[in-house]
Amino acid sequence: MARSEVKLENEAAQSTNALGPLVGLAREDFVSAVALLLRETASDPSRFVRHSTAMAQDMVKIMTGKSELAPDPKDKRFMDPAWQYNPFFRAGAQYYLAVQKGMKNWLEELELDELERNRANFIANIILDGLAPTNTLVGNPTAQKQIINSGGLSLIKGLQNAYNDLVHNKGMVSQVDKRPFKLGENIATSKGSVVYRDEIMEVLQYAATTDEVYEIPQLTIPPQINKMYINDLSPDKSVIKWQLDNGVQTFVISWRNPSKEQGHWGMADYIAACEKALEVVASISGSKKVNVSAGCSGGQTAAVLASKLAATGNPILGTLTLMVCVLHPKPTDIEAGSLVSENGMALARQRAIKAGIIKADDLARGFAWLRPNDLIWNYVINNYLLGQDPPAFDVLFWNADATNLSSSLMGDFLTLFETLAFTKQGEVEMAGHKVDLSKVTADLFILGGVTDHITPWKATYRSTQLFGSKDVTYVLSQSGHMQAILNPPGNPKAKYFVQAKKGKLPATADEWLQGTEEVKGSWWPLWMEWVQARSGKKKSAPTALGNDSYLPTDAAPGLYVVEEV
Repeated sequence: MARSEVKLENEAAQSTNALGPLVGLAREDFVSAVALLLRETASDPSRFVRHSTAMAQDMVKIMTGKSELAPDPKDKRFMDPAWQYNPFFRAGAQYYLAVQKGMKNWLEELELDELERNRANFIANIILDGLAPTNTLVGNPTAQKQIINSGGLSLIKGLQNAYNDLVHNKGMVSQVDKRPFKLGENIATSKGSVVYRDEIMEVLQYAATTDEVYEIPQLTIPPQINKMYINDLSPDKSVIKWQLDNGVQTFVISWRNPSKEQGHWGMADYIAACEKALEVVASISGSKKVNVSAGCSGGQTAAVLASKLAATGNPILGTLTLMVCVLHPKPTDIEAGSLVSENGMALARQRAIKAGIIKADDLARGFAWLRPNDLIWNYVINNYLLGQDPPAFDVLFWNADATNLSSSLMGDFLTLFETLAFTKQGEVEMAGHKVDLSKVTADLFILGGVTDHITPWKATYRSTQLFGSKDVTYVLSQSGHMQAILNPPGNPKAKYFVQAKKGKLPATADEWLQGTEEVKGSWWPLWMEWVQARSGKKKSAPTALGNDSYLPTDAAPGLYVVEEV
């Protein structure tokens, strides 16, 4: 695989779609952020003149060949030697860097609070990323060389790719070559069956791969805007296979992709579905307890579920594993989050209610423009200017296979964000009860990712302080969002951080980090030991799936992951 493809894979895999406060981001929030910059500019004309003069001086130096501006050696956009040795391209890069430098200096002088500064920086970076000369054929030496080396074929292929995206991808540049992947054949291949199906979900049971299994089963609750087979991409990085090979009885919920008619599905409906899934799993396994694992927005759902079970006195919950999930968000956790306003969220709610759903394509498009350099311009260069196919990468295939979001569920997630419901004890009503995580006493395993831009690890760490659990383990994986989870044994670069001395976790992430030790390798074995120690005794593995009450039907990964809406 070409080195450029590996870079594309890594960058996009760090920025997979995720559900959070950003679904409440309205276009008016972007407009207000730009208006803030214009207002601050007008408030002090002399400041604007001063910075304009400084930028003009840089331009003169560039035109006379006296400029010393040079790209950051780590900036992958300017790696081609032509940026250093060709006078035309060197000047082009320096003009861009002069604008970048001028805007940075100007922003630093503006009188803004932390939230406003984050907004300003975020908008400025989007604008600057779009102005990069590498985004155009005339300004990209690598693309020009590719035209010569290919005899013009790269230009033709680039035009074909652009046309295909316009016709078949709703105008969005493709991040993945979907052609090599087929569900059930070379992706999501673990053996299992649907053992329960209703309007909102399927419950899948996977076939044991060991002679003995632990008594207490595990149920995975996936995010509502992504499909469940992220847990079973390929045999070498399948969480499902890892659980099965370690004797864990494995069940997974597969959410149905809602259409406009299902726009009324809210958190109460999803929690009721989770309660039914727990009932199904308990019936089939014969266990009174069920361990639960969940990631991202599935983790928020699992937290509401745990609270509901505690409030109703239902003792079915065993352990709870939360991966890359934020329950206590703050506006400054991520720069994009600073754009979200109360007015913007209200407008986003109104539009979603009118439409019934937020379409998967709109979610993906909006998310891509929040990280345009990684998720748009990289692919414009690769697919259109260089005339290359996007990488065929399983994580990106899954990410492109997103689902719609019901307007009611979107509203409930925004309510959790606005009210900080998980930080309160019995103040916010959700899914037919008052949310109170202090009543949840299940053993907890919480995972964060060092380079996670979507659910920053320090934000995920705050969850350790919310529950009434006495046994809480926090692990920090050396990777980004989904890559933090999909980090199986065998990865030579894998490592994680864990508290060196057992005991109560510190109140803050910074305090925790000071008392950690670095461990080489995947965190999966540590987690599996943790799960096994809380999964009861071993017994003979079941020879068949389902039971008399819940008969197996369609083979895994089921029908809902392939259903067209």
